[in-house]
Amino acid sequence: MSAQSSATVAPAFVRGMLAGASAAGLDVAALLAQVEIDAACLANDELRVPLARYAALYNHVAATLDDEAFGLFPQPMRVGSFEFLCRGVLSAPTLGEALARAVRFLRLVLPDVSITVVRSGEHAQLTISERQPFAVDRVFSFEWLLRLLHGLSCWLVGRGIALDAVDFPYPPPAHVADYRLIYTAHSRFAAPGDSPAAPLVAPLVAHFAANLLDLPLRRDEAALARFLAGGPGRLTTLYRRDREMVTRVRDLLREALPELPTLETVAVRLHLSPRTLARRLEAEASSFRAIREALRRDLALARLGHTDVPVATLAAELGYAEPSAFFRAFVGWTGQSPSAWRRVRQPS
Repeated sequence: MSAQSSATVAPAFVRGMLAGASAAGLDVAALLAQVEIDAACLANDELRVPLARYAALYNHVAATLDDEAFGLFPQPMRVGSFEFLCRGVLSAPTLGEALARAVRFLRLVLPDVSITVVRSGEHAQLTISERQPFAVDRVFSFEWLLRLLHGLSCWLVGRGIALDAVDFPYPPPAHVADYRLIYTAHSRFAAPGDSPAAPLVAPLVAHFAANLLDLPLRRDEAALARFLAGGPGRLTTLYRRDREMVTRVRDLLREALPELPTLETVAVRLHLSPRTLARRLEAEASSFRAIREALRRDLALARLGHTDVPVATLAAELGYAEPSAFFRAFVGWTGQSPSAWRRVRQPS
């Protein structure tokens, strides 16, 4: 696998993690340098950040601010909170009880956040609401809270937990393609005209099968000690673990642009049969076509939002034979033409 493989994250997650430090007046470039992350990622959405460096940044920012929630909320989540959270849930008999304990704990340390887990028949919902508007970086605040609870749940039961769908209370961000890899391929968002910075009434709602709440916990004190040795940043090492094949295919396609290899070609590169590759992708709730289109969408939004590359040139770089094909795809993604979308984000 190449260096730019499954162990990378979008720069947007780095910027979100640094938002609180920036608001506090800290030198974010220095923070990045101390964990060997190129500060160019702050302005370039096409870069990818190595996962190990991102995990190091997680721990470094938390330690610097003495806040394991990175200064996102008015009341800091002091260093050591994550350990107490883990120890408080470890003895629970089931995931449902563990989440109930986690919700009670987070209510104490993050009083501006409301979290509920509700079971109804065969379905369950995890809901995250704002008691007070998330003022520092609203999108990352929701991203981090969901990842905290979902990632911890996966670790506790020793397996990936599939989210059937997630309703996010903001429009799709430029790094939305990563959501397929972190959360679910079935993400729903607020209307494109709504501002991500404007507090909305709607909460974040994650939908999943209720029987997952009955899963027994499979971790003991020895496993917890190993887990905590990496600090809270260890949670990020679970990033995409249940989407490994999706990520490998995505990275192979990205490296090949503007060429677009077929499923058969990618399967050969991965030493798999096409049928096996398709089956592995289906098991990770995706498909070859979905990965290809998500990659093109992700790159198109990043380049249109942050560069002046002509639309026709961008279409060719993304492997479209004709600009008109790119135009139709872009309208399908956003409801706007590429030029109209760019004008909103790069006003003259």
